[in-house]
Amino acid sequence: MTPGTTPPSAHLPPTATPAIRAALRIEGAAIALCALWVYATTGAGWGVFALCLLLPDLAMLGYLRGPRVGALCYNIAHSYTAPLVLGALAGAAGQPWAIAMTSLWMVHIGADRALGYGLKLAAGFKVTHLGRAA
Repeated sequence: MTPGTTPPSAHLPPTATPAIRAALRIEGAAIALCALWVYATTGAGWGVFALCLLLPDLAMLGYLRGPRVGALCYNIAHSYTAPLVLGALAGAAGQPWAIAMTSLWMVHIGADRALGYGLKLAAGFKVTHLGRAA
């Protein structure tokens, strides 16, 4: 690095403290376990679960268009908002298949958070709201 230049890390927002990261990981595990229980009650079958569990990760294809688009696509698929809205609509409409997919989606997101994978920042795939991913 030349004198007078800013290190790349200076452009990154501050990350969560270790205590906050631990709390968010525990929260993710709790959500994943609760959603897994909901999925088990839907009768959708564990083959469907195994086939669909990683579907939200298809959003990573957005990274083919660059880190900013990739982070946006990934974050839309890995935010709790969309599955919660889907779950509310599915519950109101009495659609058990949609409730199963909602809970499966929530298991995926919760497990990601429990493993330390957070929402992505445009700075790079491994830069998340939980800190740098492994």
